[in-house]
This record gives sequence, C-alpha cells and structure tokens, in this order.
Amino acid sequence: MVADKKKILILGCKGCVTVCNVGGLKEVEILASSMKIARKKEGNDIDIDIQVLERQCDTEYVAGIRDVVGNYEAAVSLACGVGPQFLSEMYKDQTFYPGVNTTFFGGAVQHGIWEERCAGCGSCVIHNFGGLCPIARCAKSLMNGPCGGSSKGVCEVNKDTVCIWDAIVKKKME
Repeated sequence: MVADKKKILILGCKGCVTVCNVGGLKEVEILASSMKIARKKEGNDIDIDIQVLERQCDTEYVAGIRDVVGNYEAAVSLACGVGPQFLSEMYKDQTFYPGVNTTFFGGAVQHGIWEERCAGCGSCVIHNFGGLCPIARCAKSLMNGPCGGSSKGVCEVNKDTVCIWDAIVKKKME
C-alpha cells in the first residue's frame, strides 16, 4: 500500500491493540524497523517517524498530531478499523492506511488467545440470553436456539468451539 511513499508516519494506539500486542509502541517500532530494512535492501531509502496516540478512537487524542500529519506522504495506523477512519475524517488531506485487519471484538480467554464476544451489531440482546451473545458466538448467528448439528456442547461448524446455545441453555437452567 505504501511501497511508493518516501516519508511515512506510523501511528500506534495505546488502547486495545496495545493489550493485544498488535498496535502499541513495540509493534510500531518493529514495523518501522522492518520497513526500513526492506527498503534499504532494495536500495530505496525511506524516512519513517512513529507516534503512539493514547487512543485513535477519540478526537481529543487524534488532535495531537495536527501539527505534524501534513509532513508525510502517507500514514499507517496500527489501531483497529476505527482509528484510520477517525484520522481520515479529521485530516482530510492525508491518506491513512490500515495496518491492522480488525476481525472482531473480543477478549483474552488465555494468555495470547482471543475469542470473539461481540459482533458490534448495534442491537444488543445478551440480556435475553444469560449475558451471552448468539449473534457473535454462534457460527450461524442463530437467534432461536441450537441448529441441531451440535453434539455434546460442541459446535458442528468448528469442533474447537463451544456451542453457545448449549452454554446459554445451561446458564439459564442454573
């Protein structure tokens, strides 16, 4: 995406992507270093600066780069998908490239293991299902009970996944 750019700003975020080890200071530094090494091997030098914002999903913190953002041909955001959108809306003359492919809203169930918990649908119904989300956690997003293909509490689509409907029923019966 930025192969033809000579002066790039890489922006990290101290929010959830830092906790996930995807877009914090360490990852921003690694990306900048990797890009510099790759370009040097090609004989194509690059000027990269880095900054890590408190949050890229808050205009108060996004405003912190106002004085420097125009100095770059491009900016790469290592925030979730919200970050580059906030940046693009605030700085209309700059192109912001996503450095992260956001796939879900989730939480750490074990160290380094993340699972989806929310689809961000805007119509939250978890209060009806014991606090568990069938939209995000059922492979078929079924809202009216299990599909019939699950067996012994395991999802038929992914054998490593608990059938959320089995978990909902068990929780409701407690």
